Amino acid sequence: MIREALPGDFAAVMGLYRQLHPADATTDPSQARMIFDSILRNPDLTLLVMESADGEVVAATYLNIIPNLTRGGASYAVIENVVVEETLRGTGLGKQIMAATLQEAWDRGCYKAMLMTGSKTPATHAFYRGCGFSPDAKTAYLARP
Repeated sequence: MIREALPGDFAAVMGLYRQLHPADATTDPSQARMIFDSILRNPDLTLLVMESADGEVVAATYLNIIPNLTRGGASYAVIENVVVEETLRGTGLGKQIMAATLQEAWDRGCYKAMLMTGSKTPATHAFYRGCGFSPDAKTAYLARP
């Protein structure tokens, strides 16, 4: 089952994020909880989670709906933090949650959905192409402080 994250999903989502970025410094738990709760309250931000048959959260995506003054006022989506439990990768769960994430963007009136990956792994790029993303449509640039 794929659904919006609930307050009780905090620990599971944070566990998945540790798998996604194991080298990152951990966020102070109380600060992380405040951020998580803020995301859940914002109607333009959606954390989608996938539950296994036994109710365990095994995948997540973070959908950001961005209001827009061009394209007839149609919003666009930015998808971040796509992660599947590492022991279940390659089983099709990623494609399922990505399809649901894109459908949510389309249902919300977005005219496009974007994501970026820093991965150099060919399988990661094949995965995103298999989900309907084109690496040739735009050029991404990234600035950091």
